[in-house]
Order: sequence, then structure tokens, then C-alpha cells
Amino acid sequence: MKSCCTHNETTDTGTTRRSFLQLAALGAGASLMAAVLPASKALAAGHTDALLLSCMDFRLMDDVERYMSGRGLAGKYDHIVLAGASLGAITRKFPAWNKTFWEHLDIAIKLHSIHKVIVMDHRDCGAYKVVLGEDFAKDPEKETAAHTTQLKNLGALIKKKYPKLEIELLLMALDGKVETIA
Repeated sequence: MKSCCTHNETTDTGTTRRSFLQLAALGAGASLMAAVLPASKALAAGHTDALLLSCMDFRLMDDVERYMSGRGLAGKYDHIVLAGASLGAITRKFPAWNKTFWEHLDIAIKLHSIHKVIVMDHRDCGAYKVVLGEDFAKDPEKETAAHTTQLKNLGALIKKKYPKLEIELLLMALDGKVETIA
């Protein structure tokens, strides 16, 4: 005897019963996620405290997030990631990165009313080696000076274009410790 409804029975629209159930489950999952996520996470526009520019180095992503959370900024900042962080935002070697940084900063101001830019470079940065052609990590004083120069240059450019924004310049060590660059 033939079953009246097989698992792969084709509907009038050409989809199988299994496909339909999978799509329905996905829709329910999306609805569930919307109900679980706080409203502030679901909204694209609104207010946030800061924009963070950091490097793409995978070794430090958890430390960057931990640092920002430790400052009470979890969920309260936009995040731009560019190789070299400050260097990536101003290097002439990769002009598209410059444009990307400035466009993101402008959008963060317009959409999220940020009032602060936090720029976080890190030690032993491969982008510094690629762009500047030198391994600064071999000499910590020289490394600090190189980062300080790039951080301050970017900070001055931001301040010139957006005088009302606060600027914070930071340098993270590979152990996650952060120092302020004045």
C-alpha cells in the first residue's frame, strides 16, 4: 500500500515537504532570535559611546574585547578593524584603507552619535613591518616611538576634521596590557 504522504512529497510550488519544513524552522529560528536579542542590539541607528579602531591581528581580538568590556564599554562602541590600526588609517601604501576609515568614522558619527574615537595599536604588529619595512619589535623604545608617531598623526587628523570628538590613543602589548599614548 502506498503512503499518502512521503517525506519528499512535492508541493504545488515545486518544493518538497522536507524543504518546506526546513524553511519554516529557519523562520521560527529567526523569530526566536529577534525575541531573544535586546532591542538595542537590533536597531541600526541610535547612540553609542565610541568608535574603536584596532588592528586585525587574531592574537589580540579576545584581549581587545576584554579590555573594552573591562572599561564598561561592552555593546557601547562601533569597531573598525584595519591592519596596523592607526598606520592602516593613514598610510599612503594602501589609500583605500584611508578612505574606508574616514567613511566609517563619518557613518559612526551620523548614525550612532559617537563622541570619542579610541585608536588601539599593538606591539609586534606585522602591518608595521610590511608598510614601514622594519621589525620594530626588536627594540621596544623604537617600537613605542613608531606607534606614538602614527597614533598622534591620526589623532591630529581626526581632531582637525572633527574638533568636538575626544581622541584616545592606546598601545596594547601581546599580553593584553594597554598603555595610553599621550
